[in-house]
Amino acid sequence: MVQMAAMVIGAVYLLVGVAGFIPGITTGSDRLDWAGHESGALLLDIFAVSVLHNIAHIAVGIAGLVLARTAGSARAYLLGGGVLSTAIWLYGMLIDHHGPLNVLPVNGSANWLHLGLATTMLGAGLTLGGLSTGSTPE
Repeated sequence: MVQMAAMVIGAVYLLVGVAGFIPGITTGSDRLDWAGHESGALLLDIFAVSVLHNIAHIAVGIAGLVLARTAGSARAYLLGGGVLSTAIWLYGMLIDHHGPLNVLPVNGSANWLHLGLATTMLGAGLTLGGLSTGSTPE
């Protein structure tokens, strides 16, 4: 189960990262900047994105797919990703969204999404870590 969770979450991250480059799915794609709040592009007209942010999502997605190969690495991916998402949520809550520190970029919607991702990834890593799909009860 932990491997399936890592694979699904990795695939979602990968799709979100790619979608961040697609006009229509990302509004203001003509204003997509390398990094920072100046980007002006919004995924699904809600979430602030930049080239850096999209590449980060693609990298996290690929990592999830690769690390889903074993239960131990899948669990590490989920727990590490949960900690990283928590850090990004805190970062987004503490910085000025229109200031120079907003390099990812993040906005209010992205903050709550990162909190949800953190909760989901940490919960899956902690609760599914000892379960495997092929095990039988003893």
